[in-house]
Amino acid sequence: MEFTLQTPTLLFSAISLLMLAYTNRFVVIANLIRELYTLHTNQPSDITFAQLVNLRKRMRIIRNMQVFGGLSFFFSVLSLLLILLEQSQFAQTMFAFSVVLLLVSLVLLLMELQISVNALNIQLKDFDQK
Repeated sequence: MEFTLQTPTLLFSAISLLMLAYTNRFVVIANLIRELYTLHTNQPSDITFAQLVNLRKRMRIIRNMQVFGGLSFFFSVLSLLLILLEQSQFAQTMFAFSVVLLLVSLVLLLMELQISVNALNIQLKDFDQK
């Protein structure tokens, strides 16, 4: 496979869209935490407490998703710079590292999605039909 200037740029749009999606998830969860915290402060319950614990865990994971996504973008751009400096072997290594970081970010996304399903199950716990 030929490693050219176009190869690292393939990740740019994917990473940019992922970062936008991650940021949107972060904002929605931050607002939900504020609402649930106020509700829990005024009317404490096991359900809101469990949801807040769950949301705290999700926020940590989303932060890590953003960090790994940002690092992936950084190393992809670095590989472009190295191609321009005619350091092809090092550029390929940085690009491979960028792809690995993106994979880590995606694995964290899958973990966060699983936790979000658990959060919905907490919300629906009292709705279960016996």
